[in-house]
Amino acid sequence: MTTTLSSTIEAPCGLVFTNRLVKAAMAEAMASGSDPGDKFIQAYSTWGSGGWGGLLTGNVDVSAKYRGSNDSVGFKPSLPSSTLDAWTKWALASQSAGTPTLVQLVHPGRQSPRKNGERGFSEPSISASAVPLQLGDGLVERVLSKLLFGTPREMTQNDIDEVVQEFTGAAKLAYESGFKGVELHAAHGYLLSQFLSPRTNLRTDDYGGTAAKRAKIVTDIIRAIRKEVPSSFCVGLKLNSADVASSESLDESLEQIGLIAKEQIDFLEISGGSYENLRMAEGDNPTENRSAKREAFFLDYARAVRARFPKIILMVTGGFRSRAGMIAALESNACDLIGLARPAAAFPHLPKDLLLNEKVADADAVVDLVKVKAGWLVSMIPVKALNAGIDTFFYVGQIHKMGVGQQPGPPPKV
Repeated sequence: MTTTLSSTIEAPCGLVFTNRLVKAAMAEAMASGSDPGDKFIQAYSTWGSGGWGGLLTGNVDVSAKYRGSNDSVGFKPSLPSSTLDAWTKWALASQSAGTPTLVQLVHPGRQSPRKNGERGFSEPSISASAVPLQLGDGLVERVLSKLLFGTPREMTQNDIDEVVQEFTGAAKLAYESGFKGVELHAAHGYLLSQFLSPRTNLRTDDYGGTAAKRAKIVTDIIRAIRKEVPSSFCVGLKLNSADVASSESLDESLEQIGLIAKEQIDFLEISGGSYENLRMAEGDNPTENRSAKREAFFLDYARAVRARFPKIILMVTGGFRSRAGMIAALESNACDLIGLARPAAAFPHLPKDLLLNEKVADADAVVDLVKVKAGWLVSMIPVKALNAGIDTFFYVGQIHKMGVGQQPGPPPKV
């Protein structure tokens, strides 16, 4: 049964994923300034030797002015030689055992907290439209939203052109450093997702008003990148699972995918959630008991995409915990690649040690991760995002352990 997981798959660009298990992107928060330092070399060397079919890095901010985290790797248009050297060492460490590695590129848009990046506290973030972020409906959540994020400024055409250039420059740096490709982050509520969504994009110009126009910034970026890198360089896209409360929202989402698919996209990763709705952590129904055939959070949407676009390579990330569930998803043709984030932070050699290890029976090839709960003091704070984020902070800590050569592990069972 492990042969399904161990089989290779080739992207249109020619990049070969050596098996179907991909280490998905996670917050790392351990950059040296804006560059990947020694901790990245250590962590990605560990993942690189774990038997993964491919690695996706954590967020790399393409904008120096608007950053999601001051502790993440960032791109600046004027780069010293030391930055290229640092990126090259990162690429070599990741791929020393032959594991292809792609850099996830992101612009946070309105999810850039105040004072993150090279801007003053009072200078607003930018977004498709001036729609403020809401961490929740409670009084404390509304106050925190204003204090931490404020209301973004609607982007001008010059702003949009600059963002396209930033994504392109960062992709070119990834290529020159030796990475095999990039993934554009258009999910989790970040800037490209803000353009794609009618809830955050209220524009009436060339970049809003219809599903097609809302996707224009994404297609502009892909075209610009393709002009600067060879056709063998992989370009993927991370997209939110549609809010399919109505058939109209699903149809619009699929229309956007159709436009994007025409721009030489090599694969599409389906995830979900944002700062306002942490679906990437809990899925659509975290209390539902899922069978192996419904183990992942976002498979229903993946099936809708597959039905409309059967040739797109699909990666689904979120909720996979067993070999049986992963094989069921692949054999049902719902997806081609399995994205694993938190299991990869706790068990960096998960493919080699467990999932692809034929000595381990299917019944035992299961990753049991309990949810990390906030302590009583934090749980008393009426901010849903804070309480949900405790789980994320735990796994960031495991990556930090890897970065200093320590052994990571799963949350303790209480």
